[in-house]
Amino acid sequence: MSEEKRVAVITGSSRGIGKGIAEQLGKDGYAMVINGFHKDEVEKTTKELADNGYQVVAAAGDVSKKETHEMLVKTAVDHFGRLDTYINNAGIAQIGNLVDESAEDFHKIFATNVDSVLFGIQAAAAQFKKQDDGDKVRKIINASSIAGHIGYELLGAYSATKFAIRGLTQVAAKELGRDHITVNAYCPGIVGTDMWNYIDEKMVEINGGQKGQYLKAAIDGITMDRVEHPSDVANYVSYLASPKSDYMTGQAVQIDGGVQFI
Repeated sequence: MSEEKRVAVITGSSRGIGKGIAEQLGKDGYAMVINGFHKDEVEKTTKELADNGYQVVAAAGDVSKKETHEMLVKTAVDHFGRLDTYINNAGIAQIGNLVDESAEDFHKIFATNVDSVLFGIQAAAAQFKKQDDGDKVRKIINASSIAGHIGYELLGAYSATKFAIRGLTQVAAKELGRDHITVNAYCPGIVGTDMWNYIDEKMVEINGGQKGQYLKAAIDGITMDRVEHPSDVANYVSYLASPKSDYMTGQAVQIDGGVQFI
């Protein structure tokens, strides 16, 4: 690896927003560790990216486990010699009334969405402090949501996790700044991925109506008058991962096409 080459770990990058981020960072010249829960899916995406000329390695694993993040960092260092950017993208959604939320489901979504961000921050920061990077800025980037700024009906547990990620982002930014590590978050809106198809289906189950009805209503509320694409999110993450954002830290910016104005 040349000194100019940058290396990223992207959790949950075998599909959806994470895959879009990987495609963009590949164009930006990053070498990447591709992660997801399902090994076959991770290997398929990694092959697609490699066939497009990007430097990638597959590393499937459960991001709710601390050892998975340690493994992802080790994979980056073993294959590419270093780590520059760690993107905590992986997450799941749950739909339902808070009064009906089971302890099991609540703990599961926090383990996947919040524990994973904490473990990713810890693993990345430990590696960054080992590297002799001088005053070069290294990046931790977390996935929050518009639901991390305003709570959404039937998305109570999900919203709570995304609020928590904003808190972790702010505190980590304060604690790691003197080590030349920035910590920021991106907050997508209504993205045309499997997650929003799932949300729509669950809304139909709970409230009645027709398939696609709730997704259409959400899209109709977007100022830019179209659904968000993974590439829209990836373009902003590209900025956060680049030297252009070196003086930005502790922020959780909405990239939602104008769903919310706060």
